[in-house]
Amino acid sequence: MNELLKNIYERRAVRKYKNVPVAKEVIDQLIAAGCMAPSAMNRQPWKFYILTDSSQVASFSKQIAQKALGQMKRLSIKEAAKMTLSFFHLSKVIDFIKTQDHVFYGAPAVIFITSPRKDEWGSLDVGMCAQNIMLAAKALGLDTCPVGFARFVMQTKDYFTLNIPATEQVELAIIVGFGDERPKPHNRVENNVVYI
Repeated sequence: MNELLKNIYERRAVRKYKNVPVAKEVIDQLIAAGCMAPSAMNRQPWKFYILTDSSQVASFSKQIAQKALGQMKRLSIKEAAKMTLSFFHLSKVIDFIKTQDHVFYGAPAVIFITSPRKDEWGSLDVGMCAQNIMLAAKALGLDTCPVGFARFVMQTKDYFTLNIPATEQVELAIIVGFGDERPKPHNRVENNVVYI
């Protein structure tokens, strides 16, 4: 199997990381790979805001978790359970309870990706960019996890420290680092291809 296909099949969402920093040069490589993604009308709407300071990462993680919890309190029990499963992908409740950082999982680097607020295709473009970043990370021996929950960062008290202009919105964050777990692949949906 060629290396690209191997990376696609072996990439996993990793939620446990070693306390080892990721070099700026490596993060720059990941961003460059992300920028090679296609985008509507070639607008390349994405911008990247990168946290590598562990105390900042931990602080934002805690603030995001608090905002998300507040959001869940306003939902019905069924909606809250669905949202929790959607954001956290809980396959093992015990592991979740043991984890102290439920947002960034102790990763040494967080890449927030934004798009312009009025760009109707921005979230799709960011998704393609993010996939490039995650596959590049896998190729370089790193692990990642996309964190949709990170959008709550826009409601945190320290959001201003990211220097994200009001004209942009956070679409997604990707955590990056050297994984300290090897998740097994999940079953894939089958019988979802229709040739016309």
